[in-house]
Amino acid sequence: MTRQASATEDFRMKSFRRLLAAGFCLVLATPVQAAPANTLQELFAGLSACMGGVEGEPGEQVTIAFSLKRDGALFGKPKITYSKLPTDPATQRRFLDGVAAKFGACLPTPISDSLGGAIAGRRLTLRFVVKGREQPI
Repeated sequence: MTRQASATEDFRMKSFRRLLAAGFCLVLATPVQAAPANTLQELFAGLSACMGGVEGEPGEQVTIAFSLKRDGALFGKPKITYSKLPTDPATQRRFLDGVAAKFGACLPTPISDSLGGAIAGRRLTLRFVVKGREQPI
């Protein structure tokens, strides 16, 4: 084997290893699909768990009105029906952008056929509240 052929083979193996590592990381980063929600309680519990982690000041609140299709995908455009936000416009925008990004990442949500048939096109609301930090006793 010539020196150039050996260098080309090394390059191919390194590229293959990088591609394999990137694919492995992608598989690890893909969320595990939960069991489909069969009740409204399960649906809202799943959405609430998914919405956790948005940074905000304690007491900030947003209520989102939205509709889902039979398959759990968003139907139409969600609307903010209530908000309690600080007066600083930059802080408001940052919080609302965070909530919108998290909400978009949670959909489509897995729902059963029976729940999908019952809620398809109907207005649902989800209240998102940033709770205060707990103080040690």
